[in-house]
Amino acid sequence: MLLGELQTLTDNDTRVCFDDFARAILNDPDAQVRISAIHLLEECDDAKLVPIYLKMLSDDPEASARKAAAAALGKFVQLGELEGIPKKTQRRIEEALQEKANGEDQASVRRQALESIGYSARPEAMVLIKSAFQREDPDWQASALSAMGHSSDERWEKEVLPKLLDEIPRVQSAAIEAAGELGLTSAREILLKLLVDEENDDLVSTAIWSLSQIGGEDVRVYLEGLLDQTEDEDQVEFLEEALDNMAFTEDLAKFELLNLDIDDDLVDEEEE
Repeated sequence: MLLGELQTLTDNDTRVCFDDFARAILNDPDAQVRISAIHLLEECDDAKLVPIYLKMLSDDPEASARKAAAAALGKFVQLGELEGIPKKTQRRIEEALQEKANGEDQASVRRQALESIGYSARPEAMVLIKSAFQREDPDWQASALSAMGHSSDERWEKEVLPKLLDEIPRVQSAAIEAAGELGLTSAREILLKLLVDEENDDLVSTAIWSLSQIGGEDVRVYLEGLLDQTEDEDQVEFLEEALDNMAFTEDLAKFELLNLDIDDDLVDEEEE
């Protein structure tokens, strides 16, 4: 009860921090408490947590806790790609996740390890993702699609696009999320049409958020139209967040483009 309330507080107010408390209960005898501690530390990027999570991934007696540790390690793989942690630490994490994904643990733990290693640019990660995607098991396909989204690699476009209309909801949802994370403009028309035709509210919400990541004037017009038509307070809040996210994404893209132009100018000056 208390841990749930703390999680709600951290979700609703970024100024609230319970990192010290969460660290203290990472070794609690109750698996659910250990999992809640990991969730409370979602925003913490302290590399000192890595050895703890690695030990949990390999030794924790509860599969649910091993799965939570695998998920938490994904953030540190991403940090490694952004040079936020030492390369040596990143390699340790990647090797542990790869071993877990290929190992004999419960399938849910192995799939989570796959999703987390998706953040890695290592060729071995791509091989793992391809292998999982080729399985007939929808759960493995969904995890492979999630890993593709985490990769930030648009080379997965040809795998993601056909799955946007998959008949299995969890596979379709994972593909929609991946399309948004990868910013696939080729998915825009499909997702806009899905908003009109789809009756599954969860899939519609997922598509809206992915469209906010992809952006485009037609997306903005459509989402603003939805906002004008709805009277549901929760839906209004969600659509406003999606529009804010789209504005942030587009501003970020402009900033990156500006930096690229500046870098090109510097190169030209050096050549002269």
